[in-house]
Amino acid sequence: MFETLSRSWGLVKSSAAVLRSDKELMLFPVLSGLASMVVLATFALPVFALRVFEHGIGLAGLALAFVFYFCQYAVIVFFNAALVGAAMIRLDGGDPTLSDGLAAARRRLPAILGYAAIAATVGVLLQTMKRQDNNFLVRLLGSGLGVAWTLAAFLVVPVLVSRDVGPIDALKQSVALLKRTWGENALGSVGIGAAFGLLTGLAVVAAVGLSVIAFQGSVALGITVAVVCALALLLLAVYQAALTGIYSAALYRYAVSHEVPAGFSGAQLEHAFAPKR
Repeated sequence: MFETLSRSWGLVKSSAAVLRSDKELMLFPVLSGLASMVVLATFALPVFALRVFEHGIGLAGLALAFVFYFCQYAVIVFFNAALVGAAMIRLDGGDPTLSDGLAAARRRLPAILGYAAIAATVGVLLQTMKRQDNNFLVRLLGSGLGVAWTLAAFLVVPVLVSRDVGPIDALKQSVALLKRTWGENALGSVGIGAAFGLLTGLAVVAAVGLSVIAFQGSVALGITVAVVCALALLLLAVYQAALTGIYSAALYRYAVSHEVPAGFSGAQLEHAFAPKR
């Protein structure tokens, strides 16, 4: 366990070193977050105003949920593709700009929209399963399938950016890379998500504590501290998203060509992609 944690932290530091050399990569998660908020507001305001779900979900509700998921996934995957495209340029020794990343995503827009439709369909099905309050087994199955989907789709974006393939082929290639390299070891690996999950948990506890103490002094001070803490948590989320994009680009590059990008340890990547036994 300690060896796995050490390797994971090493990968985080390697990704962070790449991000420090090109902080502009953090703009992609920021733009993704802003666009996602616009999509959420576009759907949420009419839904609440018209009380769409007042009498249950129904077929119309499922259709609306699909459209919402599609729009959200389209935005998220587009900016993730832009981030990975820019990260690929950086890992090749280049100096990518914001427009370089966006251009890389635009070139693959039809495939991105196709994958967003697939992801939206899966998302609606998984959420439907997880909302079965009267059937614990269905909820459990939905959670398990959600984890499996996350693993299977982990390298879809790098594949979409790097290869001229459709969304279904990209998903198949992502699964093939998973089977060939991660296999059973994937479930036991501790990655960037776990590391930042711990950091975020500690940050939330610290933020709540500081806000409570500040509110005891004055309301104005409490509000100020709460806002600063909220911004810090958002920055942490942006940082995590940028690191994850860099990490997936490096991992994909190594899985396909066995080339170790600058700043990454070959041993770390070999452990991350240990073959099945």
